[in-house]
Amino acid sequence: MRKAFYAFLILLGCVLLAFKVQQVTMPDRIADTAFKSGELLNYRLKYGLFTAAEAHLKIEDSEVNFDGKPVYHIIADGATAGSFEVFYKVRNRYESYIDKTTLLPYLYTENRHEGSWHHTDKVTFNRADDKITANSGTYPFSGKVFDFPSAYYFARNLDVSKLKIGETFDMRYFLDNGIQTLSITFIGREKIKCALGTFNCLKFNPTIIPGHIFRKNSKLYLWITDDNNRIPVKAHVEVVIGSVTMELTDAKGLKFPLNAVTK
Repeated sequence: MRKAFYAFLILLGCVLLAFKVQQVTMPDRIADTAFKSGELLNYRLKYGLFTAAEAHLKIEDSEVNFDGKPVYHIIADGATAGSFEVFYKVRNRYESYIDKTTLLPYLYTENRHEGSWHHTDKVTFNRADDKITANSGTYPFSGKVFDFPSAYYFARNLDVSKLKIGETFDMRYFLDNGIQTLSITFIGREKIKCALGTFNCLKFNPTIIPGHIFRKNSKLYLWITDDNNRIPVKAHVEVVIGSVTMELTDAKGLKFPLNAVTK
């Protein structure tokens, strides 16, 4: 079950878009965001036919300022559900504090309980010195580097209208003990059905590394609404045994209407 939930975290993380592609402009300041404070997104993870876990993404105004600047507080929770609770109980929380103007992170924390395993981390982004400080050490960086939650909210504000089918690009984020790079290919546009209806979506194929979780020929696909909200509707990945699917089950407090389409 730990492997299936790790695959779920990858699916959740892959709601990020890309940052190095030339056709996507990375603004230093974002005047009008694709989201607003109070937005709440709920997801369900299915391992084969069974519901294995649930996740919740929330963004709100923070009572704490950083460098004298107002920030958003992002909270991402993930937990096993149903009969999976008996075999492998998971309670994970990821939090990020991001600048309201640049959407860059100041602080990221995680508190993970997976079975008998427990892990915590506190990551600070010092952009004046170009250093990231985590429990595992200090890491130099340059350019825009994110944690998973902050990358997702930043990416929703990028203009991807000029992306071409088959184009591959990279994104960078800090996780565990270093800066990671994920390559993503734009597949095209599709209509995707989820619990909230059928939506026009952008389809992406993030690269995955074969190993204990994924097969050599495993494919990971991600669908994001092709509207002003740019929220992930569905993700699907093949694992060593079976497959894992993440699906949007509820969306509240959106800045723009989430309009389903007719087939």
